[in-house]
Amino acid sequence: MDIGKIREYCLSLPMTSEDMAFGEDYLLFRVNGKIFGCIGLVRTDYFVVKCDPDYALDLRDKYQEIEPAWHWNKKYWNQVSLKGNLKGEFLKALIRHSYSEVVKKFPRRFRDEHPELTAVQ
Repeated sequence: MDIGKIREYCLSLPMTSEDMAFGEDYLLFRVNGKIFGCIGLVRTDYFVVKCDPDYALDLRDKYQEIEPAWHWNKKYWNQVSLKGNLKGEFLKALIRHSYSEVVKKFPRRFRDEHPELTAVQ
């Protein structure tokens, strides 16, 4: 999976937008204004996703392609290398997990008003 396909998949998720708030070198993906993913446009061999803290540690132990994200809170954010053996469906699952981690922090009323957000799993 390349960054173009990652971008396309992220944008297919409900209420997702993209911006370059960190400068021209980084493309951010947001759900309702909250970041759930980041792609480096200069160094295109990795992307960053949010993760449940325990799951983040499990992933880092199990896959050499996954490590704490540089310049992000390492408790919640993983950096995923695209140069390894991780398959597209697994990468999509990591993106959905990241999206869901952000959505679950939204107020219940907002989630109830937008059931399409919680349908992503």
